[in-house]
Amino acid sequence: MRVVITGGGGMLGQKLARALAGSGGIGDRAIDTLALADVKKPPAVTAPFKVTCHKVDITDRSALDALFADGADVIFHLAAIVSGESETNFDLGMSVNLIGSINVFEAARRCGNCPIVVFTSSIAVYGGEIPAMIEDWTILNPQTSYGAEKAAAELLLTDYSRRGFLDGRGPRLPTISVRPGKANLAASSFMSSIFREPLQGQEAVCPVGPEYEHWYLSPRRCIENLIHAAELPGDAFGQNRCFALPGKTHAIGDMVDAMGRIAGEEPVKLIRWEPDAAIQKIVLGWRAYFNPAKALALGFVADESFEDNIRFFLEDDIEKPGASTA
Repeated sequence: MRVVITGGGGMLGQKLARALAGSGGIGDRAIDTLALADVKKPPAVTAPFKVTCHKVDITDRSALDALFADGADVIFHLAAIVSGESETNFDLGMSVNLIGSINVFEAARRCGNCPIVVFTSSIAVYGGEIPAMIEDWTILNPQTSYGAEKAAAELLLTDYSRRGFLDGRGPRLPTISVRPGKANLAASSFMSSIFREPLQGQEAVCPVGPEYEHWYLSPRRCIENLIHAAELPGDAFGQNRCFALPGKTHAIGDMVDAMGRIAGEEPVKLIRWEPDAAIQKIVLGWRAYFNPAKALALGFVADESFEDNIRFFLEDDIEKPGASTA
């Protein structure tokens, strides 16, 4: 089985690659080759199967043709321009998040074997005049360019699946926290940095108040869910291939308290509470309450509490002095 990961150099792409290397397969199918692709050549991972690394811009159809010249059985399409950058650079967001996704779907179609495509969508597809509680049937009403791009790609993923071009699965990711590495241009970046940096002895700024509520999932559970999405039979998803993943609703203040219970009060003291109107304009429109009945029935999972998110970061990702951050 040949597996391809777009966005293979990113945080989730690298974690997913290492998880697949550890398992050696997806379900009962062994992996023969794993291809990691990103706009910059991704780092390789050690695996019991062949791993290839490719510099690929998904807006370039010819580059995707080369990546998929050997076909694919499972494609994890993770490559994207994040929310804040999509909002400030409309053309870039559209070219990568929508046109780039169409290019990936077309490349999957040209494989000719109806490959599984796991497309990471986002809860940013929701917003506007909808109920406070998101159900599986809640209409998509994005209020950002990023959300609109993801919603448009979702519709195509479901239609390409209906036509038998590919076998799509489109989990809508909660905000992933605590993310390792450096801050990025996502509007939600602070939702990791206010824990990651203090846990590593550095100051961090929180641009919203402690009462701000949002929907969260840890990187560890996210990777488990992405692999589970590829393991399920396509007909299990029904007529709509896209769905909200399970998560937990937390207020920022409660999350900070959870960090204090796990790591003590010193990291808590390193958070500076400084309102940022630009960030708030984006994130205050996001929804915090979900009833992911479909995903739960299919066996997808959430964290038990935000204390889990903190523990997982300390176990999996905290940077130790002198350690490599690659």
